[in-house]
Amino acid sequence: MAIPESRTRQRLAEEAARIILEEGVRDYGLAKRKAADHLGMTGRPDLPTNTEVETALLERNRLFSDPESRREYVDRLRAAALVMERLEHLEPRLVGPLLLGILEPQPVINLHGFAETVEEVIIDLGERGIQCRSGERHYRGGSTGIRAPFLSFRGPEGLDIELTVFPKDGIRQAPPSPVDGRPMRRLNLAGVRGLLTEAEAALDQP
Repeated sequence: MAIPESRTRQRLAEEAARIILEEGVRDYGLAKRKAADHLGMTGRPDLPTNTEVETALLERNRLFSDPESRREYVDRLRAAALVMERLEHLEPRLVGPLLLGILEPQPVINLHGFAETVEEVIIDLGERGIQCRSGERHYRGGSTGIRAPFLSFRGPEGLDIELTVFPKDGIRQAPPSPVDGRPMRRLNLAGVRGLLTEAEAALDQP
């Protein structure tokens, strides 16, 4: 008996989610292709959408949650809040998997910051004794998309920080999410502190 199409897509989404969480693959497209290969479904024209994979990610994260992973989540949120406090002049925003409650195997705290130039941020970090590497991100949208520089450096507890730097007026409009194309969810320091309070309270729950 043939497997219903909806179940096939669900299996692919679940396998892609497993690959992202266990193998540290961050590219949804690559994770879906690897999932199709693992399940012997290569060449399929109708792979699950990024949104379906993200839903599977959140469900898998929930099912495999345990006291240790909840503590790890709290520790990463605390580190994120500490970095955001130290970079408060950049009006930082938390973005990415940690905001959604997803624990990646290679812990990275993704932040957006806002400044006149990325050079002034590099100088500021250097004066604090923080060495960073630079790169560029490309977001879809508009006729040519959006390009923004990012800085990568070590944060508290040895966690990797990736700070994408936007112009000051970039705080008004978040770039499109690579998952669904909608404006990315971003959380300011007050919001992260609130999220941390909720996560700490959850530690006491069975």
